[in-house]
Amino acid sequence: LFSFNSLKAATMKASLPAISRITGLLMGRGRYLQQLSSHKLHTGAIRRAEAPEVSAILEERILGQTAQANLEETGRVLSIGDGIARVYGLKNIQAEEMVEFSSGLKGMALNLEPDNVGVVVFGNDKLIREGDVVKRTGAIVDVPVGEELLGRVVDALGNPIDGKGAINSSRARVGLKAPGIIPRTSVKEPMQTGIKAVDSLVPIGRGQRELIIGDRQTGKTAIAIDTIINQKRFNDGQDEKKKLYCIYVAVGQKRSTVAQLVKRLNDTDAMKYSIVVSATASDAAPLQYLAPYSGCAMGEYFRDNGKHALIIYDDLSKQAVAYRQMSLLLRRPPGREAYPGDVFYLHSRLLERAAKMSDEYKGGSLTALPVIETQAGDVSAYIPTNVISITDGQIFLETELFYKGIRPAINVGLSVSRVGSAAQTKAMKQVAGSMKLDLAQYREVAAFAQFGSDLDAATQSLLSRGHVRANHKDLLQKIRDQSMIDKDSEAQLKDITVSFVSSFLAGDK
Repeated sequence: LFSFNSLKAATMKASLPAISRITGLLMGRGRYLQQLSSHKLHTGAIRRAEAPEVSAILEERILGQTAQANLEETGRVLSIGDGIARVYGLKNIQAEEMVEFSSGLKGMALNLEPDNVGVVVFGNDKLIREGDVVKRTGAIVDVPVGEELLGRVVDALGNPIDGKGAINSSRARVGLKAPGIIPRTSVKEPMQTGIKAVDSLVPIGRGQRELIIGDRQTGKTAIAIDTIINQKRFNDGQDEKKKLYCIYVAVGQKRSTVAQLVKRLNDTDAMKYSIVVSATASDAAPLQYLAPYSGCAMGEYFRDNGKHALIIYDDLSKQAVAYRQMSLLLRRPPGREAYPGDVFYLHSRLLERAAKMSDEYKGGSLTALPVIETQAGDVSAYIPTNVISITDGQIFLETELFYKGIRPAINVGLSVSRVGSAAQTKAMKQVAGSMKLDLAQYREVAAFAQFGSDLDAATQSLLSRGHVRANHKDLLQKIRDQSMIDKDSEAQLKDITVSFVSSFLAGDK
């Protein structure tokens, strides 16, 4: 019997007729089986095998194993750059499946093409080289969920970045579908923000999606953080139904900003019922894209277990920019403002996961406060109009009001809550029932105050209400401190009203 090495050497040196003779020698079943028997090998399966199978069995027995390139489970990097890896192989990979590079970095398969796979890298792509081996993990991207995360700061993949040790908890996929129509119920419980201007004018209910929109430096994040801090009195109690667990997702912000935010939550003792998910501006674009979905999966744990949670996405315009960057590098066709065609679905599938569940599904809720940054107050841009159409109302913050010292700088005319008074207590309904209308009307007719004449009594009365706040803040502060209107304050209010009306009469003359 020829050994495998001598056979290999012979075939390399021999001519074609010689190769044919060697092959015929191997395929001679009688002599071949006799020689195998002398080596005491098991030949039961070979006696029933055909000639091609005999050759394969012989090679397998001699080598001891089958040397094959498994293109279904592994692949090789064809090109790498700008956080995108083109990988050959991985024939059986799923969309959005996690892969692992030989350097230890993780990635996610987004583009499944006939000849290669487009993988976005979760980290620094300089650690990856062409030709590196890429392995399937067989798992869709998931993150840790549960109460073990409370008080922690994690990255977009759920890894702790606060130096407090590992997190041992169950895990959940980040890309779950939103609940259907049947498990939901209408929003009717108030979600108290602790900010009177919000709770009275644009009330928010548990399970609602309320957009906070405005230019940079108008107090968007301040409203969100104050809402988290003001939940302390509910979370310090024993009633689980009143508690509200908070998740804050920071997308594309500076590290120093996130550090200041965490410090403020710690100083106010609000971190114990909060989770911070951070994907800063220095992180890779895929992590900024993934962070809101990771935070949402953490919030869904509370919703699906009959508890109440609040999630703040700060902000989704930066997530859209990160998704645009990924899509353009993956050669997906651009649309309006160079965003890909599915950028609406990017936000709708995220925000639809916020819901109030019915009692048959444990009655939990997930309330969402997405933040969108506008450019020069343009609410008609692509991303703002998309998110406005998805959410159940918006709080519009205006730069001019902010600079006038009105904080929060809410434009009452453009702000709305589609849930309305259904998410207010009876006491708040009575107090704030007509306040929004009066305030909107005042701002509408305030421009006519400089003319003075041709204003009816109703308009003058409306303007006088705003006049007191603008010019007699000390009186309002006195009433606020005493929680009542005494005789002196009442007399002073009458004098202010009379003098204000007389100014119009003087203007008429």
